[in-house]
Amino acid sequence: MADSNTTDITVIGAGIVGITSALELARAGFRVTVLDRKGVAAETSRGNAGAFAFADIEPLATPGILRKAPKWLLDPLGPLSMPPAYAMRMLPWMWKFWRASSARNYAAGVAAQSAMMQHSRAALERLVPRVGGEAMLRREGQLQLYATEAEFRASQPNWAEKERHGIRCTYLHSPAEIAEIQPGLNPCFTRAGFTPDWVNVTDPALWTEHLAQALRDLGGRIERAEVRRLRPTETGVEITTDRGPRHAAQVVLAAGAWSHRLARHLGHHLPLETERGYNTTFPTATVDLRTHVTFPMHGFVVTKIGNGLRVGGAVELGGLDLPPDYRRAKTLLQKAMTFLPGLQGTGGTEWMGYRPSLPDSLPAIGHARATHRVIYAFGHGHLGLTQSAGTAELVCALAQGARPQIDLTPFAPARFTARGGR
Repeated sequence: MADSNTTDITVIGAGIVGITSALELARAGFRVTVLDRKGVAAETSRGNAGAFAFADIEPLATPGILRKAPKWLLDPLGPLSMPPAYAMRMLPWMWKFWRASSARNYAAGVAAQSAMMQHSRAALERLVPRVGGEAMLRREGQLQLYATEAEFRASQPNWAEKERHGIRCTYLHSPAEIAEIQPGLNPCFTRAGFTPDWVNVTDPALWTEHLAQALRDLGGRIERAEVRRLRPTETGVEITTDRGPRHAAQVVLAAGAWSHRLARHLGHHLPLETERGYNTTFPTATVDLRTHVTFPMHGFVVTKIGNGLRVGGAVELGGLDLPPDYRRAKTLLQKAMTFLPGLQGTGGTEWMGYRPSLPDSLPAIGHARATHRVIYAFGHGHLGLTQSAGTAELVCALAQGARPQIDLTPFAPARFTARGGR
């Protein structure tokens, strides 16, 4: 009998990226154990908006964004904020963010993100029938709303970028046209863009748990343990946990916003930060929401979760340790009640999650500097659910020593080192 503390591959992190990767590895024949300090979908994967946002190919670091950022950052409840107590710690990350926003780096980022999105969409369609998951998807599109012609015109470069990369888009030019897709909106919204191929999951936590059960059915194990250190050995990787030592032939590091703390033990000091996102979830829907609704000028969305609704979004660059500021969730909800007049704002549950964000909006997918026995799969920002199936296939290829399905050069963990460039 094999030692229960030894496995072919240990995946660190039971969020959506870790669980989907573990499932793909188990399907390929590896003995897989997942370790997580809290359990399946206990962190950011539990409370996201439930969107497979394959149309979102533009990095956050767009050309000229830093001219707008000071105005946003001075508003503590605006769509992008940074607590003063955290500002100095953010300077190295902001420097790399500024470099990523150059026209050349932005164009390269869009191309890389588009390739990752196309791969991830195809990977999801391969995954869904394997796990009997179609009933858990909503293929209802996404509506982005604008109150003025000027706002709509300003958004056109982003829409043109989507179309250049093969994303279907429809444009609406009056409240009446908008109401045909989503009735009940405030008539102040006079323009909109619609992406009909957008897909949502009915509940991101339940989706992750569904995949976790599929992993168990293939013999994979999921255990509660806090990983404190990784150390390469001649035969694999020694894993120090709060429940004793483990050993694995290979490790996949998919611990989301906490991943960089373990990567330091392997020679990587990655500029991973957190885009703290807030939401309020209602168990029942008080408006007839027919699509995923996005308010891009205000930085939030309203989406269906189960039989209820979730109102959430915004970006707070605040790290892992500062306490939540739930005024942000309340601000988003007040706006949502104005924009969807039928929405009743009582009985909701507030939540904050930590989106793991690298300055160029691309994840780190590749081998650790210290050893090829550790594979990184983290830093997806807002797009962990979206890119989970695609990341899983890439991770599996790396674990097998096969050629990945897309060029991983733009996602290389070493890209932020002095030699790597950005």
